[in-house]
Amino acid sequence: MPVWERLKACRHLVIVACGTSYYSGCVGRYVFEKLTDIDVEVEVASEFRYRKLNFPSNTFIIALSQSGETADTLAAIREAKRKDASLLGIVNVVGSSISRETEAGIYNHAGPEIGVASTKIFTSQLTILTLLAILLGRHQHLSLTEGVEAIRAIRALPDQIRAVLAQNNHIQAIAEKYYKNSNWLFLGRKFNYPIAMEGALKLKEVSYIHAEGYAAGEMKHGPIALINPDMPTVAIVPKDDMYDKMISNINEIKSRRGPVIAIATQGDERVREMVDELIEIPPSLDYLNPILSVIPCQLLAYYCAFFLKRDIDKPRNLAKSVTVE
Repeated sequence: MPVWERLKACRHLVIVACGTSYYSGCVGRYVFEKLTDIDVEVEVASEFRYRKLNFPSNTFIIALSQSGETADTLAAIREAKRKDASLLGIVNVVGSSISRETEAGIYNHAGPEIGVASTKIFTSQLTILTLLAILLGRHQHLSLTEGVEAIRAIRALPDQIRAVLAQNNHIQAIAEKYYKNSNWLFLGRKFNYPIAMEGALKLKEVSYIHAEGYAAGEMKHGPIALINPDMPTVAIVPKDDMYDKMISNINEIKSRRGPVIAIATQGDERVREMVDELIEIPPSLDYLNPILSVIPCQLLAYYCAFFLKRDIDKPRNLAKSVTVE
């Protein structure tokens, strides 16, 4: 049966990836669950290959990788192939190993990413996963009206991203205020939970500042003990169905005198009055908010690294393509 016909019949999807690609897969899981009837798992590739794997019928494995040469992800798909799972690749480098070893896939075609820390490929991966979810969703329960709404919102993203980038000087000033703080916390919920983890990863990668990304609901189960005036929290709080929950988390932090940098929907005066710093993102569909909310996180990491005089494109101890386990 052709790959596309099998994919339409797919009811179980496993996304395998490492690092930043893993976090884009985590966002993808929420998007697929919203737009399709497919059960989705996301696995760290380096752990996936050592599990006892029992795939249901009609299972597809999606391998996410910028380089297409990531050793752990390659090993994961080879193990999945041995168990007769169907394989798709989403890679940026044409002709790379993952593109050759998967049955079919999608190229990012985002151009070379010079810096070691992935940024534009992350945005590209989120977009591709969303488009794939819309395509499959239209063969299931997703209505034409919902599909058209999604595509229109995606087409609006370039201009909305430019609006976020226009705050570059404002974000630089925030970074200059907080870059000397040695510990940061990033919080998000639902679609923006993986963005909190990705924001923390970017800060660690390029500035060498210790940072943790958490599901905001988990804050009270441990990380709240760390809140103090010297630990900034980046709270991702767009106006979605998790908004009131995030407001509650911000109140908890402020009551303990922790500084809060909020990434919030444009015009949100309630959040503006609560927090120390505000970065605005344009309103969008809830599952597209991560594409906008990750950009301020990337810029905060960039400028913290800039003020600390780090080598931003080539962070220490890191390689663009991780070819060993």
